[in-house]
Amino acid sequence: MKPIHMLMALAVMAIWGTNFAVSRQAVQEIQPLLLMAVRFSLVALVLVPFVKPPPRSQMRALLFYSISLGGVHFPLMLSGLTGVTASIASLIIQLQVPFASLLAAIFFKDKLGWRRALGMATSFGGVAVIAGQSQGQGDLLHMLLIAGAALAFAFSSIQLKWMGAIEPLQLNAYMALFAAPQLALLSLIAERDQLQQIMQASGQTWACLAYMALMSTIVAYMFWQPLVKQYEVNQTMPFLMLVPVFGVGSGVIWLGEPLHWSLIAGGLLVVAGIGIIIIRRPRFMFGRTTV
Repeated sequence: MKPIHMLMALAVMAIWGTNFAVSRQAVQEIQPLLLMAVRFSLVALVLVPFVKPPPRSQMRALLFYSISLGGVHFPLMLSGLTGVTASIASLIIQLQVPFASLLAAIFFKDKLGWRRALGMATSFGGVAVIAGQSQGQGDLLHMLLIAGAALAFAFSSIQLKWMGAIEPLQLNAYMALFAAPQLALLSLIAERDQLQQIMQASGQTWACLAYMALMSTIVAYMFWQPLVKQYEVNQTMPFLMLVPVFGVGSGVIWLGEPLHWSLIAGGLLVVAGIGIIIIRRPRFMFGRTTV
């Protein structure tokens, strides 16, 4: 891989990793469902006017994809972040990789083998270490919400496989277009004082929203997808293991989250397990590892 492309890959991992701390900061002022509704409205406003619509045959699949990702994954993820530190969230969400391998075995008859099974067990063991010794950085319920978000994201990866070839910007644009009203409706049902939160949000929170919509959802994909197309899977996927490194780092440095032994030990187990799974070359590429 060329040095410039390695720098691009590192930049993407940094964007996706720091997005956990950014999201954690944003949910302090805006409730999770409303936050994601605004985020995807911004993404749709920026992308849809300039992106060619996908084929009509893919529209139904895109709608169901938006339900898994926009209606399930993101609400669970952001709700979990209200009670869990960005550091812990960035590690637990990596369970999407072993979950995706399990779902691939179910839906595509992909043989797991003992090495990938070991990787899965190692990752789940790492999360157990983190959950058992969280020391006030998050309760079990919110951790389970993030684990549920990881499962929903893994299923959305299966849906992408079923959907077939689609341009990343098309995918993001129309997923956002379909997800925004779902999240707005869920917010109206489950949350309150939406207008007040929008009007009273600080400049920092709006900057976080801009980062989530523009940097994490648009710019990162514009950097990442050409690399995925140009290089082999075993050259690009190892970079994904850096996402939790940036996630933990940004949580500790920016938000002042404590770094204790169980987080380090559990995090190393999670990353090691993911590494084993990735080395075994799964049948499909995991799209992203962020919120």
